[in-house]
Amino acid sequence: MNTPAPGLRPKNPCFSSGPCAKRPGYSLDNLKNAPLGRSHRAKAGKSRLKKSIDLTREILGVPADYLIGIVPASDTGAVEMALWSLLGARGVDMLAWESFGEGWVTDVAKQLKLKDARVIKAGYGDIADLAAVNFDNDVVFTWNGTTSGVKVPNGEWIKADREGLTICDATSAAFAQRLDWPKLDVVTFSWQKVLGGEAAHGMLILSPRAVQRLETYVPAWPLPKIFRMTNNGKLIKGIFDGETINTPSMLCVEDYIDALEWAKSIGGLDGLIKRADANLKAIADWAAKTPWVDFLAKHESIRSNTSVCLKIVDPAITAKPAEEQAAFVKKIPALLEAENVAYDIDGYRDAPPGLRIWCGATVETADVAALTHWLDWAFAKAKAA
Repeated sequence: MNTPAPGLRPKNPCFSSGPCAKRPGYSLDNLKNAPLGRSHRAKAGKSRLKKSIDLTREILGVPADYLIGIVPASDTGAVEMALWSLLGARGVDMLAWESFGEGWVTDVAKQLKLKDARVIKAGYGDIADLAAVNFDNDVVFTWNGTTSGVKVPNGEWIKADREGLTICDATSAAFAQRLDWPKLDVVTFSWQKVLGGEAAHGMLILSPRAVQRLETYVPAWPLPKIFRMTNNGKLIKGIFDGETINTPSMLCVEDYIDALEWAKSIGGLDGLIKRADANLKAIADWAAKTPWVDFLAKHESIRSNTSVCLKIVDPAITAKPAEEQAAFVKKIPALLEAENVAYDIDGYRDAPPGLRIWCGATVETADVAALTHWLDWAFAKAKAA
């Protein structure tokens, strides 16, 4: 059967969940002020690093007494620094409902080998039992599950008078969802997610309670230099003023500043959230009238507005053996990439077979709306094959 292709194409086919689409109007010319060939410790380099920290604080609304540092190895590096430097002082509750949360569980259970670690899990599409969390313990969780499209509904479940620290991987939530700062002691994210920055750099944000832990607790295990945030029991404050532990890419720093300044120009965090919410709505409106697809997230209150994960629910497909279902789903992204309509929208390798469409603020709603017609086209073409 000949399935006619839609007439309107997305202007930008980049819907990857990381690295994510560059901001509208992006040009390499915007990076011309990067101090290339200069030391990052020189005045020119330090001023750009400090500017990126200051803009981050302004746009995200980070409290004045929280510290913001640029660290190596993307969000992964930032989370690892927190886990290895802070955990072990008391018990820990590990929350996991997708692959990245599972990864932090593995680190704590198999690498740090903490005996007093409790794991609270949920399957893809659901969320861990937040009411079961013991806040006398430290708590490690993802605000938004990048590979499941499931986020926490808000920060109300976190106790204000907690004894432990809350360590939050917010890499696909920052700049698109409102983080509840008083409830968070450690927050991490990377530049290549919601603002579409370049990879390899992570952000580590510490509350005064987290700083106190760093200065009063020494882990039982050795820490590599790249993880060390204290010297003789005192915080190395330069890390949080732009004096990075290792050499950053000043080109990537400039790229991040460009994204932050664009964010500020469209209304800051409110403008960013509005754009991501509009993108999610375009998917939701289409899914509501499309019988072959549904959200992986089981409830609207936990549905992500960035990493939107979808599953095939057409009975003719779901009746097939699991391997055949997976093979069918893979045809849809392949067809769309061949048409240069959508790149990198396969579901994550550890997730159930499905599609994952990035709907963060750098994506245009008109492109999401145009994509939905092509999704119908690709499904029909794959089914007819």
